[in-house]
Amino acid sequence: MISLAVRRPWAALNMLLTLAAGSQYCIAPLLEWKTTMLDIKLIRENPEAAQKGIALKGSNIDIGEIIGIDTSRRANLTRADEIKKERNDLSREIGRRLKANQDAAGLMERVRVIGEEIKSLDSRISAAETALHERLLMLPNLPHESVPHGRDESDNVVIAERGTKPAFDFEPKPHWEIAERLGIIDFTRGTKLTGSNFMVYAGAGARLQRALINFMLDMHTSQHGFREIYPPFLVNRETLTGTGQLPKFEDDAYRIESDDLFLIPTAEVPVTNLHRGEIIPGQELPIYYAAFTPCFRREAGSYGKENRGITRIHQFDKVEMVKIVRPEDSYAELETLRSAAEDVLRALELHYRVVEICAGDLGFSNAKQYDLEVWAPGMGRYLEVSSCSNTEDFQARRAGIRFRRTPASKPEFAHTLNGSGLALPRTMIAVLETCQQADGTVRIPGALRTIFGRDIL
Repeated sequence: MISLAVRRPWAALNMLLTLAAGSQYCIAPLLEWKTTMLDIKLIRENPEAAQKGIALKGSNIDIGEIIGIDTSRRANLTRADEIKKERNDLSREIGRRLKANQDAAGLMERVRVIGEEIKSLDSRISAAETALHERLLMLPNLPHESVPHGRDESDNVVIAERGTKPAFDFEPKPHWEIAERLGIIDFTRGTKLTGSNFMVYAGAGARLQRALINFMLDMHTSQHGFREIYPPFLVNRETLTGTGQLPKFEDDAYRIESDDLFLIPTAEVPVTNLHRGEIIPGQELPIYYAAFTPCFRREAGSYGKENRGITRIHQFDKVEMVKIVRPEDSYAELETLRSAAEDVLRALELHYRVVEICAGDLGFSNAKQYDLEVWAPGMGRYLEVSSCSNTEDFQARRAGIRFRRTPASKPEFAHTLNGSGLALPRTMIAVLETCQQADGTVRIPGALRTIFGRDIL
């Protein structure tokens, strides 16, 4: 795999930032900040490694083309600097000659020609920077060297199984049958209100959903040190670009055209971007946030008979964990992030497995990823309820999230991590199917009973 332990800011993106008087953070002027992904210096110096890394993630973007654009851009920048210096020298000489009543017509013509060349060079540099920027935004993050090889989910590696797989003395039912019998999920009216793959939680179903959300938030804030955030559910383009959903995945998003705003696909998007364009004082790190939000995903073509019930729906609830940390700490932080998500599953007494995601199945922004898959006995399959990922400095580069180790230190890009803690539809599926009883009722896990207010559903 490709190790990106050493990352450097793209010199063209570096900018002088001043600490606003009385402000805790240094705010970068966002209109001046050009988002990127991989350090262009790393691509220049290790093009083969970069090409191999993106190929492992299934991308066919040509690194050679990017190098070519960057080389041309740099050559034009060098030429522009050279002739601008020449123009400045000539301007001084013209001033001297005119002051001495000497002929300067030839020099003035040369300055005019140089001005035309500078104008042409500036146009080419601007076009090259736009082209380079567009291509870099489409590059996926490179996999960490520890990530297993593989092309798709069939090559993912199960590294652990936790909890006891439930056994029944009756044929366990799938959640949609349980929900219909108990009257807690209304699929028909959800479709009537909005369309296919929408639903309505009703009565004890809505109460159970709320209990699960509160339980997760309470655990993460009281036991795991996360600060609760309640962010907007609509975000702008800069926000989605910062975490890597745009421009590549715009077709999967719900967009409000009149305002050019998007419904969030996950709380990771607004929560990570809380510090977009900021320089965070080093003593503030690590930062831990947890948020509950609905999530909206079009995911056209990903629905079918194998995804009945609430397995895959266009709007679902999720509790998300986000970390912003120092680079040297991010892989240890990934393990504690995963452990925090596992704590929820353990407390709910659910059987699950931990899966290490192979390079070809890694998310676009992720350098390393674990999935937690819970057992749904009525469906007879494992369902993903959490992805815990380290994006290293991929999102921080795109969003301009930096920190200073000391007040006098140069700004560095932070590392960002995110993990579901957990996704609600499939967690509810696992609770309903695991805790179902022969008489059609559902036993409420002990950890939820105080919040839910009942022992049996």
